Amino acid sequence: MNRTNTDQTPLRFARVRNFVKLAIFVDEDDIAAYTIKTINDPWTLNKTLYIRPPANILSQRQVVEIWEKLLGKVLQKSSLSEKQFLDSLKEKDYVVQAGMSHFYHFFYEGCLANFEIGDDAEEACGLYPDIKYTTVEDYLKQYL
Repeated sequence: MNRTNTDQTPLRFARVRNFVKLAIFVDEDDIAAYTIKTINDPWTLNKTLYIRPPANILSQRQVVEIWEKLLGKVLQKSSLSEKQFLDSLKEKDYVVQAGMSHFYHFFYEGCLANFEIGDDAEEACGLYPDIKYTTVEDYLKQYL
């Protein structure tokens, strides 16, 4: 997947105060690889498959730190409380609110990683250790 950033403005990242929630980052090619592996696997029959690459369960701050390491510089960061973030949505149009609500659920609530996988599900990285998933660091390198 090749994407280019055409915006030449300095990068700024907002940090959530008291931020400890984690999100899970998975490359779409890795999703495809795990999905293909499940097709004839009896372990995944009638089960939900979660893809949670251990090295990619990160906070927003950790992702920013990886990006800073790759850039070789420290980025300017600012903090937003949960209330400030939610209040800022009120000023946005509906489409932007919809997209940013996902950000809220991922990073403020930690909805992707704040639960245990039950008996009716499997975790792909444990089932298929032969698949070398893309780390966040490797994914970000394409933008350098």
